[in-house]
Amino acid sequence: MEFSRGDKVEVCSKQEGFMGSYYAATVIKNYENEYAVQYKNLVAEDDQSRPLIETVGANELRPRPPKVLATGFHALDVVDAFDNDGWWVGKISGRKGSDSYYVFFDAYGVEISYPSSRLRPHLEWINGKWVSSKNRV
Repeated sequence: MEFSRGDKVEVCSKQEGFMGSYYAATVIKNYENEYAVQYKNLVAEDDQSRPLIETVGANELRPRPPKVLATGFHALDVVDAFDNDGWWVGKISGRKGSDSYYVFFDAYGVEISYPSSRLRPHLEWINGKWVSSKNRV
């Protein structure tokens, strides 16, 4: 998929320690197989008053997923949890009170509690379409 200047995207991190996390960004320039993006929540190391801008490969971008109304989650549902300025893929491992859930992150072997406002159903961008993890075979 090709993106244009101003498109809202998510960058899938390939860096060790950040694998499987997605960060909201806006495309600011299109190169041949790369894009310059400005992150929504990440800041430049040398000046934390400025948003981070970096060049990423086309294979690291996807459109921002549509907002999906989630009325609740169940054990083993695959979700994205918003933490450390990005979305991290995990699985619901339990419920905490009336409005929080425990999420287990396989890649890191940790379980963290999140309010439902910081969770969204996980969607995969496959062949130009959003596919729910529940619908994958």
